[in-house]
Amino acid sequence: MPLIETLAQAKWTFATRRVDRARAVRTDTDFAAARPGDLILAHVDRIGQHKRVQLTSGRPAFIFPGDAVVMACGARYAPDQFEGLAKIDPKGADLLAGGGCIGRMVARNAQVRAATRLMPAARLLDALGNPVNLADFALAPRLDAALPPVIGVVGTSMNSGKTLATAQLVLGLRRAGFRAGAIKATGTGAFGDYNEYSDSGAHYVGDFTDAGMVTTYREPLERIKSATGALLAEAGARGCDIVVMEVADGLLQRETAAIIADPWFRALISGLVFACGDAVAAAGGTAILARFRLVPDAVTGMVSCSPMASAEAAAATGLTVLTRADLADPAEATGFALRAGLGRKEAA
Repeated sequence: MPLIETLAQAKWTFATRRVDRARAVRTDTDFAAARPGDLILAHVDRIGQHKRVQLTSGRPAFIFPGDAVVMACGARYAPDQFEGLAKIDPKGADLLAGGGCIGRMVARNAQVRAATRLMPAARLLDALGNPVNLADFALAPRLDAALPPVIGVVGTSMNSGKTLATAQLVLGLRRAGFRAGAIKATGTGAFGDYNEYSDSGAHYVGDFTDAGMVTTYREPLERIKSATGALLAEAGARGCDIVVMEVADGLLQRETAAIIADPWFRALISGLVFACGDAVAAAGGTAILARFRLVPDAVTGMVSCSPMASAEAAAATGLTVLTRADLADPAEATGFALRAGLGRKEAA
């Protein structure tokens, strides 16, 4: 089948949503030369953990053996699922994330199935023979845009409640009359968090895929910082009064640990929310943050679902524990805005 027809019928994944598909006019099979962000056309070989991929349209699609899928070469770090590297083996590759990350799995959680296997068919090239890469379609720099105040959201691990906290605080800020942006600074490209931010009424939503990366795992810290700056500048240019910014994974994960240890992060944020699962995690996590002179304004996450656990966490940390309803309360959200230097607004 001709390339153009194959690409037209392929399932293009969420991570490729900014790509101008007309740029892909040639291919090669030099998979050893593939770099993070390069677009790879592959066919589904064997269904494993992922039975669906996330489309650029914002909906999930089932995949079946033989289906053509366009993804980006990338690494992944997800303790609940896989660790993978940005390497493409022509004999078979792994679907590391449904948002469109293809690479080589090196470890997996024993509670999940093996990765869905893919047969790489081609690396996509432009008319000059250069690889088509997500970085080619990254946000243009907004050098003249003022950065809005930032409330950071960090947590102990995956699924500790960071995304929910981010979305609910955005909701509270919107209810209080602020144009709140939502940004995910690190992680692996997927539309779940992106859509949840949008559903909460964020004035602007962006993540690292908008800055040209399918994943931030194993990316240099300076590139992540630059991408974060570009996203915040975009939010400012779009008229956001304030931004809530989620940093993925846990405090001990490689990139997250580097971010919280960097004075840049402390200077960037005007507030901090810490999500965790229980009181012990609250005590340990806040102690780690304190090493870098980071003191959360509040604790939230799974711990807040239990009044008993919340009381333990409050006693252990001396911090207020906020539920999802608290974060979505315009009065509580206004407190974050005021501490960030913004004036009070009329509720929307």
